[in-house]
Amino acid sequence: MTHRAGLHWLIAGIFLNATTLAAGASVLRSPFPVARPGDTPQTLEIARAAVSPDRSDLRAFAPARSLHPAARPRGIGSRAAQSTTRATAPTGAYGRWLSGFRGRALSEGISARVFDRTFADVIPNREVLQNERSQPEFSRPIWAYLDSAVSDSRIRDGQRMLREHRRILDEIETRYNVDREVVVAIWGMESAYGRLRGRTEIIPALTALAMESRRSRFYEQQLIGALQILQAGDVGLHQMTGSWAGAMGHTQFIPTSYLAYAVDFRGDGRRDIWSDDPTDSLASTAAYLARHGWQRGQPWGVEVRIPRGFNPRLANTSRDVREWLSLGVVAQRGQSLPSSGEATLMFPAGSQGPALLTFRNFQVIKRYNNADAYAIGVGHLADRLRGAGGFVASWPRDDRPLSRSEREELQRLLARAGLYRGEIDGRVGSGTLSAVRDWQAANGLPPDGYVSLALLQRMRR
Repeated sequence: MTHRAGLHWLIAGIFLNATTLAAGASVLRSPFPVARPGDTPQTLEIARAAVSPDRSDLRAFAPARSLHPAARPRGIGSRAAQSTTRATAPTGAYGRWLSGFRGRALSEGISARVFDRTFADVIPNREVLQNERSQPEFSRPIWAYLDSAVSDSRIRDGQRMLREHRRILDEIETRYNVDREVVVAIWGMESAYGRLRGRTEIIPALTALAMESRRSRFYEQQLIGALQILQAGDVGLHQMTGSWAGAMGHTQFIPTSYLAYAVDFRGDGRRDIWSDDPTDSLASTAAYLARHGWQRGQPWGVEVRIPRGFNPRLANTSRDVREWLSLGVVAQRGQSLPSSGEATLMFPAGSQGPALLTFRNFQVIKRYNNADAYAIGVGHLADRLRGAGGFVASWPRDDRPLSRSEREELQRLLARAGLYRGEIDGRVGSGTLSAVRDWQAANGLPPDGYVSLALLQRMRR
């Protein structure tokens, strides 16, 4: 989540995005930064429990000690930090907000000393608010997303990372029982294998978002989490950097998820996801996936072939693999499917594109980032890192997703046909998709629920 640009991509009810951050390198992003690892109602409580109450708040100001001292930050109390201390207390709207927030932070276990020293020289970074508000009119189709997510260069670089970090990945895979390829795939998706981790200082960015974002409550929780990280002494104030939305490190943990799931793999006393050394970041990602039920050696999903006459309404339904087999669904490349267990059939680009059977591990990846396109990207990249081929079926590349105004028009047309009774808001949720399927079935089209320009043009006629 480096330099996040909060892009909302909508493909058949799934969200996706991609932001090019440097020439020849892109890092794929979720439309919702909150979906970065651990965005569940329980995360904050887990994070609170993860902060040891007996660690002195003075550790936030102690000199950093590490196996990699060159990569470690200075504490909040360093001369560099003290030299910029504000001469007077904040006033105006910021001063009023900070006064109220101070009480809330202290009630969450932040010491007055840590709070006051942290905010002595913090000026809210209001530039990040523009990133949050900047939403494109048109989304990118999933095939364009995957072209970037699973590019030749990303596959090549990922295979090199597997070789270069083989020994540490051996240890991580053994300890957490998570396939190394999926860990490295997440690393590639999140920060281009550590090259693009983000340079925005987290505290000023989260301060502005907590004050003025439409999701201020979420960002205030992340700001308190960031203060807890400083209080624990894992990183210094000015070295706590990452994306504009608060995600940090090689694999982009938000603060509450860091507190709940990050690990000190080498036992040097700090969970260091900011260092050039990716060890703690990769181990933390594996630990996160393991905590949420990753099954080593099992597929995330398999491209499948659908028999002629198959009912597209079965898309997005789950049933046992044996039942799918009885319906004539087979692996596209002829490989064996799991012998049993729940599987969900997906048409990411409608019935004219590839079909996928997804399994439990697909849902685990979505716990890291709750977007179908992201999970497909991670899973497919992991497969390619193992040497598997690309998708067999072709994507409908002559099509494109709808803009928000076009999605609103689609909903109005569905409402006029008596098929949709929801709000005209341009959000393609379950109600809109159900109405789309009903319209498709009534008009001789495969009822796959795929929303596209071709569909809208047909409805206009």
